[in-house]
Amino acid sequence: TVMLASLRALLPKSWSSEHEVAWIWLWDNIERLLKAQIGKPAAFSRAIARMFEGVSDEALHRFRHEIFLLFFATAPAGQDHFKQSTTRLHFIIDKVLKMTVDIYKQPGDSVFMLGALGLRHVGYGVPSDLFGPFVSAAVEVAKKFAPNAEALEAFRWSLSLIARILVRVVSEGSTIVMRAINANSAKLIRKAVACAP
Repeated sequence: TVMLASLRALLPKSWSSEHEVAWIWLWDNIERLLKAQIGKPAAFSRAIARMFEGVSDEALHRFRHEIFLLFFATAPAGQDHFKQSTTRLHFIIDKVLKMTVDIYKQPGDSVFMLGALGLRHVGYGVPSDLFGPFVSAAVEVAKKFAPNAEALEAFRWSLSLIARILVRVVSEGSTIVMRAINANSAKLIRKAVACAP
């Protein structure tokens, strides 16, 4: 209510009852969403930590492989950004799995690390529209490996959160200078630097 009163005072001429209704609707929905999640992160943390316990190396290898097969089938453009060996692709999946656990255990450190990772994705010119298909592929494949619905939901929730953080960092970090660097064009770089503050 303090923010509502502040906005009303800051925007007296343009503030209307429609704004007030929208503001109240927004915060009511945020409250509803937060209340629905209370207590879940602790349970999700335990469920996801146990998700891959006891999984054989062969099954884990198949899990990694199937994620990329499904991802490349649904987003062929992803192949342009994953031009590494199978060993490197499996290493990436292992890192993703570790991140899905760490986001529950160390959220602050994880967000900081994801910010740095997102900026590396900007440097590599990875389009943000590839994160969604990657998450969908990983979750679809995880359905075969998750011991229960709670573990699958914990995996889906954490991976979706990680993707949203990365998409935001990539979107905010994709400045005109970075796009010019990724295009590898001296002309575009001079033009970008000329208009940069």
